Order: sequence, then structure tokens, then C-alpha cells
Amino acid sequence: MKRNPVWQLSIATTAEAEDAVGTLLEEIFGIPPTSYTDADTGVTSVSICSANSFARVTHWRQLVRESLNRIRRCGLELGSGRLVARRLRPENWAESWKRHFKPLAIGRKLLLKPSWSKRRPVRGQAVVILDPGLSFGTGQHPTTRFCLEQLVKFRSANEEQSVLDVGTGSGILAIAAAKLGYGPVHAFDFDPESVRVARQNAKVNGVTKKLQLSQADVTRLSRTGKQKYTVVCANLLANLLLAERAKLTARMTQTGALVVAGILQREFHEVQQAYERAGLKLVATRVEKEWQSGTFMLAR
Repeated sequence: MKRNPVWQLSIATTAEAEDAVGTLLEEIFGIPPTSYTDADTGVTSVSICSANSFARVTHWRQLVRESLNRIRRCGLELGSGRLVARRLRPENWAESWKRHFKPLAIGRKLLLKPSWSKRRPVRGQAVVILDPGLSFGTGQHPTTRFCLEQLVKFRSANEEQSVLDVGTGSGILAIAAAKLGYGPVHAFDFDPESVRVARQNAKVNGVTKKLQLSQADVTRLSRTGKQKYTVVCANLLANLLLAERAKLTARMTQTGALVVAGILQREFHEVQQAYERAGLKLVATRVEKEWQSGTFMLAR
């Protein structure tokens, strides 16, 4: 049976006009678009892919251009508005996307891999099985990877060490902590769907009894934490890290570490200053693409 060719239509624009461009594409073709912003150039590309929609719209190129002109007249900065249509090579799309999710080794202590990977761990290497899904966190993102590396770094064999994972998403950090031997491991997220996914991932990895997952809002936590943790991971937006500083630091042990991530590089200095005013010092940091992450400990 002959398949219809698959076409991709992309428009180069700005972050300011991203939503407007996406809306016009969906109105014309009836297909939800995807967006990608190049961290180096700042150019946002809004795209749709279809095997038949372009054939149904006789004058799609003219329609798109007229719609882009309307956006410009509304005062939005559209950027180049360059329009590109290209025919995609036939592929088994259900399988080809898996190429983007490869195993990730954090030293010789931790291996994260999707369920379809046949990679074997080295001796003594804990394994976390995690497939990409709706909840944030597969280890591929720089901020998640930094948090995983810090969990490995601070784990001391034969010592009782605890972890609090704030904004757990897929549960990746909490599951990795349990696999590394931390305990107790507590994790929560504001989003009930994230908690559901995290529980399912914990079950797949056989650590359901080793960690406690719950739905909670960091903004509603008490300012004084009754339980202290060896490592507190907070992969949150900068505004939350600033607003909830006292609640997060109150949950650290005297020799504990606070690992913060999810911060744009341009916002990190403000976060660093706020935590240093609270009596902490930055002991590790990394910049990757537009993101910066850091680890704080109590200053002595």
C-alpha cells in the first residue's frame, strides 16, 4: 500500500510571536504545531507535519503569508517570518524517535536508560529505567543531569542519608536516590498527574517501598521543617526558588546540600545572592546552554 508523503511546514519567528504563529497554523491546517527555540540564535521555529493537509489547502502558501502580515500589523515582532516546506523521508516514526533517548551514565555509580535499551550496567552501577512521557525529567535535560550528578557525589556508602525532592516530575531524582541507597527519600509535586506518573515509574523500578511520594505545594509548606534532609533537590523556576528560600533551607541538615536547578543563566546571579544572604555558600555550579544549576551548603 502506497503511503502519502509527509511534509513539514516551518516558520522562523520570535518568541514574542510564537503563540500567534502557532495559532494561525492550527487554524489553517487543523493540526497542533510544535515549537523549538535555538538557544544560540534565539530564533523560534514553529512547525507542523502532515501527510495530507497541504494537499487539501490549494493556496496554503498565500494563506500563511497573508496571516503573517496580519500578525505584523498587530504590532508583534515577527522576525524573518521565513516559510519553509520540505518533504520528509519515509520512516517508522514509532521507532525512530527512540534514537533521541539514549542511556545516560553518571560515572560508574548510576545508569539511566529507557526500557528498550539493552545496555548493561557495570559492576556496582545502580540502574534506573525511565521512558520519556508527559512529566518532566528523563535525565537528558542539563538541569536534571546536574541534580543526578550531585546525588551521586554526595552519596557516602554505609551512611544513613536522606533526600527531599521538591517538584519531582517524573520521579527521576527520587528513584535514583532510592537506587543509590539514600533513605528515607521523600518527594512531592504540585501536579497530581506528575505524582501518578512518578508512582508508576517507582513501581517499574521496584522502589515503591523505599520512597514516599505525595501531592503538595511548596508555597504551602511550613516555614520550619520538622524533618531535615542530607540532600534537598529543588528543580524549580527561579521565582519559586526566591520566594520559598526559607522553606527550602529550613529542611537542610547542618552538613546538608541544597541542589537548585531549572534556572536560566541570566537569573542565576539573583538566586545565588539570595541564598548567600541566607547564610549559604555556592560549592558547585554549571552552565549548559541557557541553563545554570548550583549546589549550596551552609557557610562555616
